[in-house]
Amino acid sequence: MSPQTLTMLEALRAGMAHMLETDDSVVLMGEDVGRSGGIFRTSTGLAQRFGGNRVIDTPLDEKGIVAHAIGMALYGLRPIVEMQFSGFIHDAFEHIMFCAARYRWASGGQYSCPLVIRSPSFGGIKGGFWHSQSAEAYFFHHGGIKVLSPSTPEDAYRMMIAAVQDPDPVLLLEPVPLYRSMSAEFDTDGVPAEFGEARIVRPGADATLLAYGPIVHECERVADTLAASGGAEVEVIDLRSLMPYDVETILASVRKTGRVVIAHEAPVTMGFGAELAAVLQEKAFGYLRAPIDRVGAPDVPYHFSIGDEMYRPTASNIRAGITRVTEFAF
Repeated sequence: MSPQTLTMLEALRAGMAHMLETDDSVVLMGEDVGRSGGIFRTSTGLAQRFGGNRVIDTPLDEKGIVAHAIGMALYGLRPIVEMQFSGFIHDAFEHIMFCAARYRWASGGQYSCPLVIRSPSFGGIKGGFWHSQSAEAYFFHHGGIKVLSPSTPEDAYRMMIAAVQDPDPVLLLEPVPLYRSMSAEFDTDGVPAEFGEARIVRPGADATLLAYGPIVHECERVADTLAASGGAEVEVIDLRSLMPYDVETILASVRKTGRVVIAHEAPVTMGFGAELAAVLQEKAFGYLRAPIDRVGAPDVPYHFSIGDEMYRPTASNIRAGITRVTEFAF
């Protein structure tokens, strides 16, 4: 198969199309996903190609959509559910975490719930309260669900396939600001991503910069700029899979650099960075040559009135974090 150049949005659509084509148990459902192709047009053409029984328009009811999808999954289907925006996922939280994520455990392994929840997430689109959230931390704490966050079109394609093939619920945090702003060439060969596998975006020996989602690219630009100016050589790691996450790749980098900055769009307080910092303190304390630095959002709701640049990590405050850890001396 020849490589194709796809945007992030087209890659997600290609992943869904592959699974709809190769597995008759796969269905896509959500508000406007059929005839209109979804609010971002991610599923454009799929209803026409696979029919209304497999690409299903639903009422405006996130809790009801997920509840129905769970029932369908328990009876042998593999639903893919779109939440439109990450801020709307909270209405379905009870069904996701207290039903879908617990069936395997509640049944002693007799039942599984193969369900994919697509959550268009993250800021940078001048969105309001419900349109730019990073809700990942809510889902880490309860267990029973995998959480993935692609930052490239190829990862989006392969993560979609892996998520649908998984026997348990998977939350896919899709980077809305990259939907149409990023494209890449790769083989649409149906090969799934591996869960729990991080990617070293660029190597470096002076500090480790951990990130995921759309902010990975800002981190890479900062690291490249620093290196070009003769500054620190920063190793940038895209975590990709957040639950489970790749502890070994992180530890190997930190043992080499001894200095760590964690950047994410979610608020710093009790965000995913807190978990990463705690694990590094536990498993790599003897290698650390500076306190771990976290760069993230303030503890306020995201809203366009604040300004994306005031909420999301910018090149300036990512660079400031790197400076703090590289210039620190005991």
